[in-house]
Amino acid sequence: MRTNFKTIGLLFLAAISFVSCENDNEHIPATAAAFADVRQAALDKITQKFTFNAEDGAQTFTSENGVKITINGSCLTKDGNPVTGEVKIEYVELFDKGNMLVTNKPTMGIMADGNRNLLISGGEFFIKATQDGKELATACNITLMIPADLTGGVDNAMTLWNGIIDDEGNLAWKDARNDGANGKGGVQAEGNNYYVSFGNFGWTNVDKFYSDPRPKTTILADAPEGYDNTNSAIYLSYDGEGTNALAKLDTYTAQGLFSEHYGQIPIGLACHVIFVTEENGNWRYAIKGVTVQANDVYTFTMAETTVGTEAQLIAAINAIQ
Repeated sequence: MRTNFKTIGLLFLAAISFVSCENDNEHIPATAAAFADVRQAALDKITQKFTFNAEDGAQTFTSENGVKITINGSCLTKDGNPVTGEVKIEYVELFDKGNMLVTNKPTMGIMADGNRNLLISGGEFFIKATQDGKELATACNITLMIPADLTGGVDNAMTLWNGIIDDEGNLAWKDARNDGANGKGGVQAEGNNYYVSFGNFGWTNVDKFYSDPRPKTTILADAPEGYDNTNSAIYLSYDGEGTNALAKLDTYTAQGLFSEHYGQIPIGLACHVIFVTEENGNWRYAIKGVTVQANDVYTFTMAETTVGTEAQLIAAINAIQ
């Protein structure tokens, strides 16, 4: 009888082990489309909409965070012709790294040599004007009055940047100053506000480059099995830089690793490496605190990840300080 109980017990344990392994193997990574969809849903959720008549001339709208947006309807054109009638405005504002992450809008600036480095943001903005579903252009400047306390107060080093989105939907920022390397473009700080002026619809940013005198290195990160740069992403949050900056490992090597291949990561930097993907309409993610050493490689496993809602992920990212 004891032998039978022992045999039954071993069979039971084997069955549990089999089911456990089977469940691990049954995990299906997100598709690229599902990952793109969850990002788009995050962007749609924070898109604000306004309407006005072009004949009414300059109109000012106030955003949910108190930004004042002024657009002159008399300057709008459609296919080169003046616009009349109702105009629809879509507007997005990003002031924190949690929302920057879920919408895939990191603060990575293009340097003079073409490499990229972290930007500290005074706000990322997107504006689009349409009529009957067709995008409009403007012959006049658009202006923003941005409360600086949304990003920690006035910083006179902030300048103007334009967003460039590549074929894969990834955003980087290009210096938009039109008054030389020592100018500030369309950014002026007065009182506790930034006053910004620019001439095109699309993505605009008030930023400055992150600066650190320490020696720099390149880092790599390995996502869990089944994940690559089509169905997941890896970001960096620099400790001590508040909530208005987010770096990204934006290249993918032939060896299957995410890479910051520009060599701009300070050795000794305390930061958090963040893996994200989609899972059944929610987010699967892992956050790893590290201190950067030369040529580090960070590895994520499925056991380190958790599944949460968009709101939970945003809160977790913004809690990193």
